[in-house]
Amino acid sequence: MIAVTTSPRGRVLEVGAMGTPLAINGERLLSSVHALAELGAYVDERTGLVGVNRLALTDADRAGRERVKGWFEAAGLEVRVDRVGNVYGRRAGAEALAPVIAGSHIDSVPTGGRYDGALGVLAALEVVRTLNDRGVTTRRPLEIAFFTDEEGARFGTDMLGSAVACGRIPLADAYALTDETGVTVRDELARIGFLGEHDERVSPPRAYVELHIEQGPVLADAGLELGVVTGVQAISWLELTLVGKFAHAGTTPMTLRRDAGLVAARVNVRLHEMATSGRYGAQMRATMGRVKPVPNRVNIVPGRVICTVDLRNPEDDAMAAAEAELTAFLEELSKQSGVSIAVKQTAKTARVRFDAGVQSIIAGHARAAGLSHAPIQSGAGHDAQEFAAICPTGMIFVPGEFDGISHNPRERSTPESCIHGANILLRTLLELADAA
Repeated sequence: MIAVTTSPRGRVLEVGAMGTPLAINGERLLSSVHALAELGAYVDERTGLVGVNRLALTDADRAGRERVKGWFEAAGLEVRVDRVGNVYGRRAGAEALAPVIAGSHIDSVPTGGRYDGALGVLAALEVVRTLNDRGVTTRRPLEIAFFTDEEGARFGTDMLGSAVACGRIPLADAYALTDETGVTVRDELARIGFLGEHDERVSPPRAYVELHIEQGPVLADAGLELGVVTGVQAISWLELTLVGKFAHAGTTPMTLRRDAGLVAARVNVRLHEMATSGRYGAQMRATMGRVKPVPNRVNIVPGRVICTVDLRNPEDDAMAAAEAELTAFLEELSKQSGVSIAVKQTAKTARVRFDAGVQSIIAGHARAAGLSHAPIQSGAGHDAQEFAAICPTGMIFVPGEFDGISHNPRERSTPESCIHGANILLRTLLELADAA
């Protein structure tokens, strides 16, 4: 007897005596991941490992964009580029209904790996290729996408493209953002040829689903094959400008200094204490990722420092309390030190909860495939959190190796994990795209 498993619309998901699954071409997926990783590749001097440096809107990002856009076109997709540089590929459905969207990003941090973001985009592409191979037409259109500057590593605001698409950040504000050299987002979009003409606001889709490497150790430590993401924790980014007084390192008494570098160090120590004290919960995170002293010379007391603060917490109330403590500390520190402290909020998002129905679909397909899985909250921000404001949204995590390290050349997920995740993405998208 031949076993057949179908989607709600009757779509065949499994056929055969043993239930052979409709599955992606794993070799083709991994080949795409590795081919994209060649663009922006660099060798880490300390470890000799090859990483990815594909900062948003750089020449390396342009090369990556052109390659992936070419793959979209080769898969028969109708490609459009919007005014903030987001790139969408549309596969027509049998009916003119709201589409299902899958995607992520292909920009990286300067010390990136090959899976962060790229796996989600290329797995979505592999879904399209698989449906093409099998001659499957979905009821709803299927769109796959990659979004501009998800990382925020160059222009200081994460999830930039998807935040504009979903309405959180106005286009004019996005255009005006600058990198460290003063170059604007708009100018760089034009320079690399991705200042598109299509409307930047996306019409609410039926659903949005994103596959991503976990970027943490939870799944691997638990021996789980997949994570069903419940949501994203609250995130707050600040840029601090500390202004004291330039002075000679040898002649200026310690009691007469207004040392902006010392103030930055005291802020960093306080951040660590806040995050490890337990008063904001065990999952509180605080990081000073960038410190830029001026004039940055061995024999000069720095009179100005620009530094960043990254706060994260899974609970909005705890985040608000931590922010209030930091604000009070900065005010008191400024009075004590004689160093002025200007605070600029560069990004802020509340805790996001993903759709229970989409989570159930993902978990159901993982269970049917015999894959061990569990709910997991994301510690990192993702484009999916922006879409959660306008449509039912879900994410699939695959485990990372080496303690889940990410934003590092050692970032890795096994071929088996990538293929498992892509297959669950395929089956989830097919079910959603066949829904009324």
